[in-house]
Amino acid sequence: MKKLLAVAIVSAMFSGSALAQLELAKQKNCLACHSVDKKVLGPSYKEIAAKYANDPGAEARLVKKVREGGTGVWGKNVMPANPKLTEEEAQSLVKWILSLK
Repeated sequence: MKKLLAVAIVSAMFSGSALAQLELAKQKNCLACHSVDKKVLGPSYKEIAAKYANDPGAEARLVKKVREGGTGVWGKNVMPANPKLTEEEAQSLVKWILSLK
């Protein structure tokens, strides 16, 4: 019952496309370190969207960071590389994350 309620709540919060992006993030293990609205090991997706809201070059830089990893922007935690994530998947996820303002 709890799982069904959780699915209903998530479905109500996101459009079909956003729900697909959330599922992709889950499949690619992004949700091990991030969540939509709260800090886990890394910043929430909403924090990322807010930080880069007025940065026209953010999308390209974040796609690269998602695929290659990085450190130092959000503290000492290291974001591991995700080389199995295609360029298209990374771009799709980053566009979705940046839309969560």
